[in-house]
Amino acid sequence: MTDFLPEGCLMENQDNSMYMESISSLCEAYREQRILEARATVCDANHNLTVDLGCIRGVIPRKEGALGIREGRVRDIAVISRVNRPVSFVITGFDRDESGATVATLSRELAQKRCMDDYISTLRVGDVVNARITHLETFGAFADIGCGIVALMPIDAISVSRIEHPCERFTVGMDIRAVIKSIENGRISLSHKELLGTWQENADNFKAGETVAGVIRSIENYGAFVELAPNLAGLAESKDSVKVGQQASVYIKSIIPDKMKVKLIIVDTFDYKYSPQRPKYYFDGDHMDEFLYSPPNCDKRIISTFA
Repeated sequence: MTDFLPEGCLMENQDNSMYMESISSLCEAYREQRILEARATVCDANHNLTVDLGCIRGVIPRKEGALGIREGRVRDIAVISRVNRPVSFVITGFDRDESGATVATLSRELAQKRCMDDYISTLRVGDVVNARITHLETFGAFADIGCGIVALMPIDAISVSRIEHPCERFTVGMDIRAVIKSIENGRISLSHKELLGTWQENADNFKAGETVAGVIRSIENYGAFVELAPNLAGLAESKDSVKVGQQASVYIKSIIPDKMKVKLIIVDTFDYKYSPQRPKYYFDGDHMDEFLYSPPNCDKRIISTFA
């Protein structure tokens, strides 16, 4: 499975760098049909990608630029957008350019096909995978789960505490873990909140009487919901000056597990935007059948089932 990592991960690998040291080592990678990674530097007018292999130049023909390009199922932006980014590929041959220099012919499509056949096709709902955030939209985050093959994580699956935009949790290029939420017609949907801990696991990090940091997430007639952690929020009496998205310092009045409540008092709020940090995960396994968020003694049951 080590070959089938999100694009960019292999470039940090010593073996990958070793294959770029000489033409003879690239020939060895060709004979082994090894998946490698390097940076794409140019996309020409015909949407062929030039790749910097260190010792020589490589070219990914347009039709080999991504799984689905050849059949028209994937738009050419999937190729164009790789410029100045790492790309996965398999070497399919060697040629010479007009000046007589050796050029390697590469296929990103073949690397992705092998990833699909040997790795992604084996995934099941509930499997926990490594992923790398590729881009963010208002409706969710897209993450590379192997060799540039991307899956969607809907915004409501990112954390229990609701957010306005995925950029509040992730940055492009961030390495994360994710759960396979669904597989339908070859499309994979991801979830994330189940890895961020139960209500009790998060509440155990806080004590009544403490004043802690929070984020104002919503304001209702009966109070303001303040996020203490991505999977934990409490309710405070609102103030006139409080706005959604503000940072806050809050006093914890009480923590009530059987009612799944954290009662807060807002001490102060201010406008400031922190950069998202890599999430803290409470689950380190490779598969989950279900996730019970609510405490066992709570009448309200909040559960995710993977089947």
